[in-house]
Amino acid sequence: MGRITQNLRVARVVVDDEAVGVDSRADTVAVEEPLEIRVNGTALTTTMRTPGHDIELVHGLLLSEGVIGEAAEVSTARYCAGATGPDGANTYNVLEVEVTPAGPLSELNLLSIRRNLPTSSACGICGTTSIDQILHKRTRPGAPIQPDPRMIITLPGKLRAHQKLFDRTGGVHAAGIATIDGELLVVREDVGRHNAADKAIGHMLMRDAASLEGTILLMSSRASFELVQKAAMAGISGVVAVSAATSLAIDAAREAGIFLAGFLRGGRFNHYAGELARTPDGDLS
Repeated sequence: MGRITQNLRVARVVVDDEAVGVDSRADTVAVEEPLEIRVNGTALTTTMRTPGHDIELVHGLLLSEGVIGEAAEVSTARYCAGATGPDGANTYNVLEVEVTPAGPLSELNLLSIRRNLPTSSACGICGTTSIDQILHKRTRPGAPIQPDPRMIITLPGKLRAHQKLFDRTGGVHAAGIATIDGELLVVREDVGRHNAADKAIGHMLMRDAASLEGTILLMSSRASFELVQKAAMAGISGVVAVSAATSLAIDAAREAGIFLAGFLRGGRFNHYAGELARTPDGDLS
């Protein structure tokens, strides 16, 4: 497995009112490497990711694309033995997956998905071009939740405490899965926010598909349409983002019945979709 960080010498530029200074310093940066994913012998996509938790990433991606509905449908996942670098060592950058989904899966299906998966660290719309299509894949609608606002404002701090790679590099996103009570079940970091989400979702899926029921996807990034899509595909009930939500994400969350909050700053947040917990007399708890 490749390194997740790399140490480099970089130039540091300091600008003040009197002069511009340049010196050299050591810097730790996040590693970004390609991961080619092959499903049943067909090349599905290549995503730029931080090495590590690749099998979790693939489980999360295949779930969000509707290829699988549970971890048991992935029969094998292994690195390609023939993927070697100049030094003859395995690059661990090609992952071969065999799936036996409950629904029909043909090479034509995979090629259709492949055409809609850009090659980048942010996998974009992930095969979906409209809100309606979210609800017509193999979704497991999450049970509606009404989270306590006081719990929501604690989530960014809890996520931040687990961002060890970010502390070292300042160049990665984090995704976490939390319970309605605010317990973090897993945190994953990656240069791509969608990859981080796929890894966290994949981790939970590999434990038990039911482990995602009633949970919240917590993101260090903005809440985009694609992340709401992934939550809908996984049966996750809410999405909470440290940054803003996009208009399409809000529309999608409301359509799918997913709780959505963002812009968590200093005890405040924007509530975009879903319901908050209330006291018996009807006030917000």
